[in-house]
Amino acid sequence: MNDIETEYNIIVDTAANDRMYDHFEFLARVNINAADNLLDCLSQSMSSLKNSPHRNPVYDRPYLPKGKYRYLISCDRYRIVYQIIENCVYIDDIQDCRQSDINNLL
Repeated sequence: MNDIETEYNIIVDTAANDRMYDHFEFLARVNINAADNLLDCLSQSMSSLKNSPHRNPVYDRPYLPKGKYRYLISCDRYRIVYQIIENCVYIDDIQDCRQSDINNLL
């Protein structure tokens, strides 16, 4: 299927959504405008996957099945990790890139 002809459904894993909310809540304690901007930026990035999820690189880690996941860097420091299955994009993790990979779900 060609990405230009397809609109993919976006499904966010509950744990990934919770991590996004934790980042938002932490930032909101410091600066509510920055927190709103973060939420808008992450939401726009995830929505952009509806039209062309194959444009991003494969998330290649030795502990993951080869070629299963892709990632998108959002808001300069968050990695959105997802997989594409048929006409759905499953967002499985949202990672703060400033943290070690060891601490991330995937």
